[in-house]
Amino acid sequence: MSAMWIRLLNVLASPGICRILMLSQLLLWGVLGGVFPTAASTERLGKWLDVVRQTPYWESQGMASNLYTIRRWVLLSEGFCSKPQRHILFDRRGQFVGFIDNAEDAAATNRRLNETRERLAAEHRVADWSPGTDMSQGYPFALSCDQPYVNMNEAIARMLGREKDYRLWGTWDGMRVGSATSPVSLVTLIRTVYEHLKDRGRISFPASVMPAFMGKTIIESGGIKHALSTESARGIMQLRPSVLDDCEIPKDFRLHRMAQVDCALRLLEQNDRNLEQPFNAVFGKLPDKKRRLLYGLLLTQAYQIGVGRMIELLQDEELGKAAQYFAAHADQLSAEDIQAGMIYHNLGRRDLGMRTLYYVTDVGIAIEALCASSEMQNDAWCDRPL
Repeated sequence: MSAMWIRLLNVLASPGICRILMLSQLLLWGVLGGVFPTAASTERLGKWLDVVRQTPYWESQGMASNLYTIRRWVLLSEGFCSKPQRHILFDRRGQFVGFIDNAEDAAATNRRLNETRERLAAEHRVADWSPGTDMSQGYPFALSCDQPYVNMNEAIARMLGREKDYRLWGTWDGMRVGSATSPVSLVTLIRTVYEHLKDRGRISFPASVMPAFMGKTIIESGGIKHALSTESARGIMQLRPSVLDDCEIPKDFRLHRMAQVDCALRLLEQNDRNLEQPFNAVFGKLPDKKRRLLYGLLLTQAYQIGVGRMIELLQDEELGKAAQYFAAHADQLSAEDIQAGMIYHNLGRRDLGMRTLYYVTDVGIAIEALCASSEMQNDAWCDRPL
């Protein structure tokens, strides 16, 4: 057994890590997946998208749970990401296959990743491998444990108004939240705007969608008022200028948090109305509970990629192939696996990248962390899963 393989399997083990490690080892050896690559199948591929295109649809079984594990490690600095200066590697089913400690600089770290990829393939831990660069993914896929722009604990504290600077008050479109002497949390603001729009018949989606809405707020911006993305999305709900135009938000108020939540909820209503029929045309025959869960997951995804692209993933001749397969074999996959598989099998198309693959998983982790807080444990929204 090589020194690298010993490295991949040895960690300081708490009881929780032991359970994770045992599961990871089973996954590595193919016991749960039923797949064990042979020497004949192991090869270097030209690019990581070749791996995606060669992955059969049925391999989406268990993908969502695997992604949840590794993304939780990254977002919460747990498991193999308890040390931030690491990268973890995972295969096309989201299964953890190893980690490296970062080298002295990015170029050296990338060389170390590629050496590890090649070694994992030589040891038949994965069927194929592809080198990565500073501009593109390799395979097995890699995730940096160091996420300097992610602080889940701080984002949740901001949502709950645990610090004075995190609380707010204001008015918008006939609504009022808090006061100068009694400011409120961002959660209270969101609830106030939701109830206002619901009472006036401007939104009709059920309250079961609202935990995901709060999770999106955490993932999109961390609840930071002045958050700005590289794609010009702005504010706590990360709304693009075109969306703010559609909501008729004056330019001087585009970072107003009540205005942002108001606009985002109306966008969600629009997405809900546009997505329901195409979704039911493909997945309408699923058992009710599974159908509602899957719909909620795809509605969450639509917030990130746009409802138009979400509909393409259901209807388009090429992009919709995965959805058609999953609809025909839905009894073999969870709702979460279907959602993850619809994205995974279309990576590289229509600007769908790895961030899109993680998005719904990350929102779920954020919901879980928020609802585990003492302030939200008994909240009605946290008792209503998607």
